[in-house]
Amino acid sequence: MESLRSAFNSGPEDEGLLGAMDNHCNMSWENRLYAFGACFVIGCFLSVFGTIEIWLGKYSSFAVLYTLGTLVALAGTCFLRGPMSQIKKMFDKDRLIASIVLIASIILTIICGAVLKIAVLALVCCVVQFCAFTWYTLSYIPYARNAVKSCFSGVTGMTCPC
Repeated sequence: MESLRSAFNSGPEDEGLLGAMDNHCNMSWENRLYAFGACFVIGCFLSVFGTIEIWLGKYSSFAVLYTLGTLVALAGTCFLRGPMSQIKKMFDKDRLIASIVLIASIILTIICGAVLKIAVLALVCCVVQFCAFTWYTLSYIPYARNAVKSCFSGVTGMTCPC
């Protein structure tokens, strides 16, 4: 448990509202893990229910539920690091492109599904959102991105462009 805590703890934070939340959270580490797990599970369920909605022709519901699932799962990481630290880590050099693609795909999924109601574009944005979220998540696991790149190269015989 201590190794998990040290992996997610960071140095001193800014003292803005989110920084104060980082520094003054009264939750135990065990409760933070439970909250993270709950957010992750709820996010997965919302995303699955959203995906079911697209097959029923409910594009607005799909876009909202799938994106809400991604956001809830992402928000769960704030329990591990704190909100300010999480936001700063999202825009580290290693995660910058994945974070930008993730945010753009979240916005585009809502626009294509809820506003334009174009199922094919909403589905494409959903796939991009899933890939960006996966790539972003892999950035927190040591050597995970390298392992995925090696698998990609081994299966396709091509060098991974990322």
